[in-house]
Amino acid sequence: METFSRRCLLACATLLLACGIGPAVAADAVDMAAAKKEGQVVWYTSVPIETAQKISNIFEQKTGIKVELFRSGGSNILRRFQQEADGGKVFVDVLTHSEPAAARMMTKKGLFVGFKATDFDKVPKEVKDPDGYHVAQRLNVMAMYVRDDKLPAADRPKAWIDLVQPKYKGKMVMADPSFTSLLVTITGMLAKTQGWGFFEKLRQNDILLVQGNQQVSDMVKRGERAIAVGADAAYVGEVKKSGLPVSTLYPEDGAFIIPSPSSVVKNSPNPNAAKAFADFMLSKTVQELFPQEHLYSARVDVPGPAGNPPLSDIKTQPVDYDYIEAESTRIKKKFSEVLQ
Repeated sequence: METFSRRCLLACATLLLACGIGPAVAADAVDMAAAKKEGQVVWYTSVPIETAQKISNIFEQKTGIKVELFRSGGSNILRRFQQEADGGKVFVDVLTHSEPAAARMMTKKGLFVGFKATDFDKVPKEVKDPDGYHVAQRLNVMAMYVRDDKLPAADRPKAWIDLVQPKYKGKMVMADPSFTSLLVTITGMLAKTQGWGFFEKLRQNDILLVQGNQQVSDMVKRGERAIAVGADAAYVGEVKKSGLPVSTLYPEDGAFIIPSPSSVVKNSPNPNAAKAFADFMLSKTVQELFPQEHLYSARVDVPGPAGNPPLSDIKTQPVDYDYIEAESTRIKKKFSEVLQ
């Protein structure tokens, strides 16, 4: 069984502070003349919309190649891509989401092109396919965050299981894994370790389900809910800087660190532009943008967001991606049955 464990994460974190990770890997060639002749690249992504637009704009300015962007929740873009693939139609060139188990499954189906970007060797081996069929674009730290003015420090949850306590009734909000692929991993592993009874108790505690991480952050920003569960605090990074009293909580039993895989799609309409864009995605230009957007880069030589702990300081839960890959459909269905 392949488990993305604390040991692996600590190795990644150590690497992220190092100067290198071993011998360089020969990068695959990019035909920029052919890419510019194609003139556009179609990108399906779950990257936060403002960040995705910045990446697109910089790439267009540097290359003259237009980016046609479709941004939605990870589960939603995977569903769209799979439906198109099942119908024998490929409309997308580069696919970026946050469900590593799905990336593995689609690689086995032969839906991607192996591509090693110029800086492929700057990404730890734990978060990439060795042949380049998928590689982490960024790392997502999924924990909890709370409104300080609505939940005193002494009353805050310390572990995931604490959320079932009656005192948190009507205070929690969570994204839906049928829309947000990050939540597939979190839901699956919490169900495996805590049992589905954990989610039944969350329902009894009137946890509010919303579409994605953006909607979760909106509820917390407006003060309608005090606790974001299994959430990405990057979505409240800017408002924290402006003075909104929000704190990130890293559960004592471990947060989840989940890579966001990116792949070049097989038989895509713009294969050369796809490789040019995938190469650009791992460049320092893009990877140094992520910490500015309160996100963690996938590269070993780019530090994390200012004011956030290094990955090595965050206790993490292991993730069994064999289990998530095998049970993904059932996880989403069971979640819907229990929570909705």
